Amino acid sequence: MAGLLALSRAIDRVTEFVGKSVSWLILVSILVSAVNAVVRKAFNVSSNAWLELQWYLFGAAFMLAAAYTLKQNEHIRIDVIYGMLPSRVRHWIDLLGHLLFLMPFALLMVWFFVPYTLFSFRSGEVSNNAGGLVVWPAKAILLTGFTLLAIQGISEIIKKIAVMRGDIEDPNPFVSAHQAAEEEGKALAGELGP
Repeated sequence: MAGLLALSRAIDRVTEFVGKSVSWLILVSILVSAVNAVVRKAFNVSSNAWLELQWYLFGAAFMLAAAYTLKQNEHIRIDVIYGMLPSRVRHWIDLLGHLLFLMPFALLMVWFFVPYTLFSFRSGEVSNNAGGLVVWPAKAILLTGFTLLAIQGISEIIKKIAVMRGDIEDPNPFVSAHQAAEEEGKALAGELGP
């Protein structure tokens, strides 16, 4: 298990680096959007390439941060039901969810996106919009995002099994929305205190 946990830590480091790095794409997307709006209003000039660049940047931020979201345990779940269950049951739900839903879906998407992206790259596919961008980078972003998600899924499965065996503490223990709000309120009150 020690070797698998070392692999999990390495995956987590890569995911952390990618997740924090791509957060800057949101700022770049906002700047591109602002420049595009100013140029369009001030000079009455517009370009589909600028619009598509915004979509690419936002899509890249979303897709490439999906693995980071999984690592941080910030993905969507129904906390009302989940929070009422004992921790052992929650661990089993997470493990089975990763094994039966996340991994098959992510691996299937990687399987389909490899030829889809390669065909787009080889054919030099360009947007149908006049003045649009080449399409393969957007498809490559999808492929990369699902690949990172699948790899992070492996890390999460390793960690979940280790937690269930008692080899490690839970790196992301469940905190209800109510508990999180209370803790944040206490932290803010402490910062604003006398």
